[in-house]
Amino acid sequence: QVQLVESGGGLVQAGGSLRLSCAASGSISELTIMGWYRQAPGKQRETVALITYAGSTNYADSVKGRFTISRDNAKKTVYLQMNSLKPEDTAVYYCNVRGVYSSASYWGQGTQVTISS
Repeated sequence: QVQLVESGGGLVQAGGSLRLSCAASGSISELTIMGWYRQAPGKQRETVALITYAGSTNYADSVKGRFTISRDNAKKTVYLQMNSLKPEDTAVYYCNVRGVYSSASYWGQGTQVTISS
C-alpha cells in the first residue's frame, strides 16, 4: 500500500510561483510513473505533468515552459515547481503514482492552489 501526502499549495498573485511536494510512503518500484493532476471547480480532472523513474517528463500544453516536474527517488518524493502562475491555474492539485505495467494507482488528498488576478 502506498500513501501520498501533498504540501505546498496556497494563495499567490498572478505571476508568482509555488512549489508542490508529494511524499510517498511504502514501496515505490522503478516501474512507476509519478504525476500531478488538477481539478478546477466544475471541470474534469486533467493531467498536468508526469515523470518516470528515469526522469522522462511530459507536460500539458497549458503549463509547458512554466511548470517543472522533478522526482527524488531516494526520498520517494515528486515536486512541481510552478512559475508564472495564472488565475486559470487555480485548482486542487493531486499527486498520483501508478504502475507502468500494473493497474495499481494511488492518489494524494489534494492541495488547493489559488491564483488571484
